[in-house]
Amino acid sequence: MSFKDEFELLLRARYPILYISTLEEERVEATIHQSAKTQGNRAVYIWDFVDGYQGNANDAGTARRNPLQALEQVEKLPANSPAIFILRDFHRFLEDISISRKLRNLARLLKSQPKNLVLLAPNVAIPEDLSEVLTVMEFSLPSAEEIRREIEGLLSAMGRPLGDRLLDEMVRSCQGLSLERIRRVLARAIATHGQLEPGDVDLILEEKRQTIRQTRILEFYGATEEISDIGGLDNLKDWLLRRGGGFSEKARDYGLPYPRGLLLVGIQGTGKSLSAKAIAHHWHLPLLRLDVGRLFAGLVGESESRTRQMIQVAEALAPCVLWIDEIDKAFAGLGGSGDGGTTSRVFGTFITWLAEKDSPVFVVATANNIQVLPPEILRKGRFDEIFFVGLPTQAERREIFSVHLSRLRPHNLANYDLDRLAYETPDFSGAEIEQMIVEAMHIGFSQDRDFTTQDILEAASQIVPLARTAQEQIQFLQDWASSGKARLASRQGSLSSRIQGQLRGES
Repeated sequence: MSFKDEFELLLRARYPILYISTLEEERVEATIHQSAKTQGNRAVYIWDFVDGYQGNANDAGTARRNPLQALEQVEKLPANSPAIFILRDFHRFLEDISISRKLRNLARLLKSQPKNLVLLAPNVAIPEDLSEVLTVMEFSLPSAEEIRREIEGLLSAMGRPLGDRLLDEMVRSCQGLSLERIRRVLARAIATHGQLEPGDVDLILEEKRQTIRQTRILEFYGATEEISDIGGLDNLKDWLLRRGGGFSEKARDYGLPYPRGLLLVGIQGTGKSLSAKAIAHHWHLPLLRLDVGRLFAGLVGESESRTRQMIQVAEALAPCVLWIDEIDKAFAGLGGSGDGGTTSRVFGTFITWLAEKDSPVFVVATANNIQVLPPEILRKGRFDEIFFVGLPTQAERREIFSVHLSRLRPHNLANYDLDRLAYETPDFSGAEIEQMIVEAMHIGFSQDRDFTTQDILEAASQIVPLARTAQEQIQFLQDWASSGKARLASRQGSLSSRIQGQLRGES
């Protein structure tokens, strides 16, 4: 259901006070005016703190700098006069006891009158005593069709049409921006060289990065990692390569649904985060990183609002990859009562979206501790597949050494004994291999020479790998994956023979 349809439904149902979270005042007010005409040609009154009521000559300036008087004005209108009162930035006054009480009184009164209050705010900030009185609505970012109309209208005014291909690219690039930001960045492009050009897409993407940074929830991540930068994990790589064209129109014509996402489970340092970055780069999709901790806020309803905002931005930017790092830490305390159920509500909103989304947002979630993850997230339908990423095998360790040394010493790779390095480091994860190479470089640099195979082995002797301190966790994950609950990301298993022998010896 579109915002306009839902808004008109709530008007007919006589929902007295609507709270609309949006940064696009001008656009939402235009939509409300359209709805007012279709709903019995209702009068629309707009108030803000600085100018008071606007538009109507008799009431112009009324209730200036007086939010309580702005509410009292609603009662002065005859009871049978249909009207919509738009109150801008009214969330700032909701903590005032007189405002709170007046809103609750009006909520009772307006149930029997064809009047509605609409509170506009940039975010959801509702005191607990008003949570049952206000109905929260989200005003979505402009759709692709709305963006296309805006760009075509601008081009028509300029008399310089774009080709269909460039127009499609412009529309796709603008998705996720407010209409005001779109107008601003297009005006900047035109002011620069007098028309819209293919290079202006970069301007739009920079504006998009700025917008995402301002959400303080999502981060626009510039991924440069390649699939070839991942050592081993051949099963995972094959799975990803087969789905590389899954976002194309050709795939839709074939009948394929959009790829939904992956859950990567394993101990730290085994390449889960690297895989998320490589997926986005390989598929040429923008990568958004979600900091789940930033979803949670103190005010009633704000955490759920941030979750919906995150979903809204991700879907507006689709097709894209949404990377959720260490999702197990975010929802580990699910079911506790310490936060008044906020975590459960945020999780419920998120998990419902995962199950029902039909937008091309590919979710890559990583987890280190499967034991604390809610079972709902592991059910089929949330993700396309769950992969277990374990410690690299000897062949994979050789490949990991080759990847790092090829990048650091491309002309001297033959000087390093990759087979020996792989054989002598059975307990090490990919991250620990990278760290030992860095330590070896320090050894060589401090002696004014290049680092050697022996330096790497010396560095390895000084590092205690996580595998030796987290054996129980590794065994649990291995048993969990082996029971058929996850696919192995590596073809040759995920634990070295030495680690498996150590685990069997202690069990």
